[in-house]
Amino acid sequence: MSDAKIKNMEEFAAISGISRPTVSKYFHDPDSVRASTRERIEKALQDHDYRPNIYAVNQNRKLTKNIGIVVPYLADPFFAELARNAEQRCIDAGFRPTLYSAHGNPSVEVEILESLRVLKPAGVLMAPLGRSSDRAAVEKFCADVPTVLFDSELPDLGVPYIGSDNAQFALLIVDYLSRTGEPPCFLEMKYPANPNANKRRQGYIKAVEALGLTPHVVSIEGEGWSIEEIARIGGAKAIAKGAFATRSVLCSNDRLAIGFLVACYESNLTVGIGDDAVIRVSGMDDHPFSRFTCPPLTTVAQDYESISRHAVEALFGAIEGIENPQNRILFEGKLIMRQSA
Repeated sequence: MSDAKIKNMEEFAAISGISRPTVSKYFHDPDSVRASTRERIEKALQDHDYRPNIYAVNQNRKLTKNIGIVVPYLADPFFAELARNAEQRCIDAGFRPTLYSAHGNPSVEVEILESLRVLKPAGVLMAPLGRSSDRAAVEKFCADVPTVLFDSELPDLGVPYIGSDNAQFALLIVDYLSRTGEPPCFLEMKYPANPNANKRRQGYIKAVEALGLTPHVVSIEGEGWSIEEIARIGGAKAIAKGAFATRSVLCSNDRLAIGFLVACYESNLTVGIGDDAVIRVSGMDDHPFSRFTCPPLTTVAQDYESISRHAVEALFGAIEGIENPQNRILFEGKLIMRQSA
């Protein structure tokens, strides 16, 4: 047995070489981890003579009815809509939700998590920034506070994730565009703010290659959350360079498509399905503003209602200590045909 006195679960995880979320899951339910992992943890417990104060942990979790809802950018109506749905469900269940925006800034995201610790929330719904998130900070928080991720996934974090099947989005709309006209090129930001963009690009490539065609990916310069302006400027440059191999353009998301529609207008390109149209433009998400563009945007709709409902239900289960057999739930999108493509 080791002479070193372990003070908390974090120190135990570090000295035993097992991730903090996995250790936390074991103490909640030993059968929730793999047998080999369970054996490692139990040997380490014996070696270091450590037992956590589970009662204190559970009491701290249930001190308040506060729920934190954290999104990357609350000014984006897409995240505002998801947060609104989740907020109302929490209120209906008797909780007190508070919305937080990371403003696209990893340090702000970490500050929000630290502020939430002080509030001792019952649980947190979080749409992380993704690739720019401080993964270690998020992982530590998720190990201490019941948390459910939505929209953006941080793989292997050991917490429930509720989101969309982004590859299916691309497969669905590529099939539609290819059946009704020229197969699409794919327009994306070179450094996308949201990791879902990479899954959509992969889905696009797979769908086009399945048709026996060559994918055409156009990556424009830009980073951050000013997505419409990035698309307007970068899209105009791509048009001027003749970067698009076909007269159909599939944008990685609707905000990108909205900016690209402006680029087409400023480049005197008529968008749509009419006889006078020279280019078709589509997006993905069914952003709340997509039906009000000119022309209205063809897109793939996220299932806002199901994502918010399942995320909240998963969080309530986590708060009550109920193990969710489905730790990762993805919802398919629905094709929304409008006049832009």
